[in-house]
Amino acid sequence: MDTLSKPASSICLRPVADILDRTVEGHPGQNAVDFLGKRYTYQEIGDLVDRAARGFQQLGVRKGVRVGICLPNTPYYIICYYAILKIGGVVVNYNPLYVERELKYQIQDSGTTLMVTLDLRQIYPKVAALLEETCLERIVVCPMSDILPKMMGLLFSVFKRSEMADIPSDLRHVTFERLIANDGHPRHVDIDPHTDVAVLQYTGGTTGVPKGAMLTHGNLTANVEQLRRWVPDADEGHERMLGVLPFFHVFAMTVVLNLGVRLGCELILVPRFDLDQVLKLIAKKRPTLFPGVPTLYTALNAAAAKTGVDMSSLKVCISGGAALPMEVRTRFETVTGCRLVEGYGLSEASPVVTCNPLNEAPRAGSIGVPLPETVVEIRDPADPSRLLGVGEKGELCVRGPQVMAGYWQRPGDTTDVFVGGALRTGDIGYRDSDGYLFLVDRIKDVILCGGYNVYPRVIEEALYRHSSVAEAVVIGVADPYRGQAPKAFVTLREGETTTPADLRAFLAGEVSRIEMPKAIEIRASLPKTMVGKLSKKELVAEEEAATAPTAS
Repeated sequence: MDTLSKPASSICLRPVADILDRTVEGHPGQNAVDFLGKRYTYQEIGDLVDRAARGFQQLGVRKGVRVGICLPNTPYYIICYYAILKIGGVVVNYNPLYVERELKYQIQDSGTTLMVTLDLRQIYPKVAALLEETCLERIVVCPMSDILPKMMGLLFSVFKRSEMADIPSDLRHVTFERLIANDGHPRHVDIDPHTDVAVLQYTGGTTGVPKGAMLTHGNLTANVEQLRRWVPDADEGHERMLGVLPFFHVFAMTVVLNLGVRLGCELILVPRFDLDQVLKLIAKKRPTLFPGVPTLYTALNAAAAKTGVDMSSLKVCISGGAALPMEVRTRFETVTGCRLVEGYGLSEASPVVTCNPLNEAPRAGSIGVPLPETVVEIRDPADPSRLLGVGEKGELCVRGPQVMAGYWQRPGDTTDVFVGGALRTGDIGYRDSDGYLFLVDRIKDVILCGGYNVYPRVIEEALYRHSSVAEAVVIGVADPYRGQAPKAFVTLREGETTTPADLRAFLAGEVSRIEMPKAIEIRASLPKTMVGKLSKKELVAEEEAATAPTAS
């Protein structure tokens, strides 16, 4: 259909599993995974993927069957992800921290019939309960103790028994051991990377009901090749990638997992973020690549100032998921000597759309320039058919081989999110005369203040320039005179003190009067999403509840 037309691409599109197969062929003896000290080579991972692929076929997985992965960052995720994709199955990513209601919705909407998860009480019971209530038919259960180093696994089985779930022995449960008990020769499946869906990546639901973005094999492999061109100096087969971001998040799935495998990296997996553990891993394992989100780099900045941890092994860090404050980037680069660049993307674009070049001086506040074969247009939000010029603020709209095929079973939403074949991002920004792009804010986050558009990101950036501020979030709140007004929430750096009055005085020289927050709250912590991004929706709900009329 015309709304999904895309420009011709010189990037070779291929099945996602080819990424792993080529690395196994080129670097079979290279360490592929380090999980809490237990290591696997690429040859070992490749063999396990083939056996798992054959096992999934024996369970009835064929082309187009949706298989859920509800796992933290573990070797099981990598093995099952590539195994499912190799035989034409569709991976549906599930956050292991989802509550039962969220799991149920996504299972039903996607039509997931088979789920892969761990034998932990924190995760398994929620999934198992849905065997009775949804279209879910079977669960592949992966034992945590089997992927730990030998002694650690033994101690886990003995002393962490209370954390392990009791798994029934019936036809609806398949152990991972049984899954891979075969000859490792899956039946070949022809995959068309241009049209065959690889992953249903559900959006966060911030603009309504969560929707599954249909990412084809071509979308995902194109984004990997675009990123490979962005890091031309990466030493294939010799880099070490720190995997802190969870693979169920599209940024980590592409930039940590798929790009990491494409580069033949050793993937240092972190199943759950713990700052002290990450600092120890950086010092001991000496990673060279570390994709993250701004809150991670903020936390590392604070820890480095206090502990003086050695992070000099890091060469390249790419920040995504949220705006990277200039002060955070500058401090991190000073502490590590590593280049930290900001990129931009969204689930519907596999996800990376733009990134700052690694070989040029940083452009303050910019999300960079489009990746190869990517076109970013600035369109008038009030009249999306009208293209805007340099310096004019409008909605970013994207064309490129990484742009999704559409939303799963939602043709109306698919039509609405494309304009003239370009993906509407919902983000407001502009382009400078050198082609660099700058985000102003999400359309939905813009504060309508007395007839003026006030952009929270401008105020947040100003607050980050204050020496005491660690984190900042700005939302719109009801105002009887102006309709809406900005309100700021901040946390302070350790050992620092300030007051709302002091912060307002500082902002007087940084923002206009219309942008001055109506109120500033200093808090011990701010809400974050499950991948560590600062989250506004809890603060918005809190403010709405506080101003709602009480029942008499």
